[in-house]
Amino acid sequence: MELDAIDIKILRILQTEGRIRSIELAERVGLSPTPCARRVKMLEDEGVITGYAARVDQTKLGYMINIFVSVELEKQASENLKQFEEEIDKFEEVVECYLMTGSQDFLLKVVATDLMAFEKFLQEKLTRIPTIRAVRSRFALRSIVERNALPSPQRPSKK
Repeated sequence: MELDAIDIKILRILQTEGRIRSIELAERVGLSPTPCARRVKMLEDEGVITGYAARVDQTKLGYMINIFVSVELEKQASENLKQFEEEIDKFEEVVECYLMTGSQDFLLKVVATDLMAFEKFLQEKLTRIPTIRAVRSRFALRSIVERNALPSPQRPSKK
């Protein structure tokens, strides 16, 4: 899909202000409401906009620590990767999971209320996945940058 400057403006605004009223969005990007709504619908239909969600302060829900967990599997065979992915998807504590290159196979971002909760997660959930060879955990002291908005493309595509 090719994006023009107006599409990029729409995306920039919606990434930071997902609850903006359609009329206000149209005004800010220089369109009337109907063409603006059509563009937003097209961005949704093409899968550029994948959904809308509320940002929640994890500490207000008691999740005081973030842990980055590197996981190395016994073998990187496709059936082991698939089994791990199916198992890890069941754990709510895992808020992000990436398949990696290099010596680690997966990198997880895990949230926990405290160290005891993380230890319980490790012992009762993560390390029970049979294909795991090694697990290494690193605790985040504090967040420096958190962005929901992706950088804008350097230059819009031509339509």
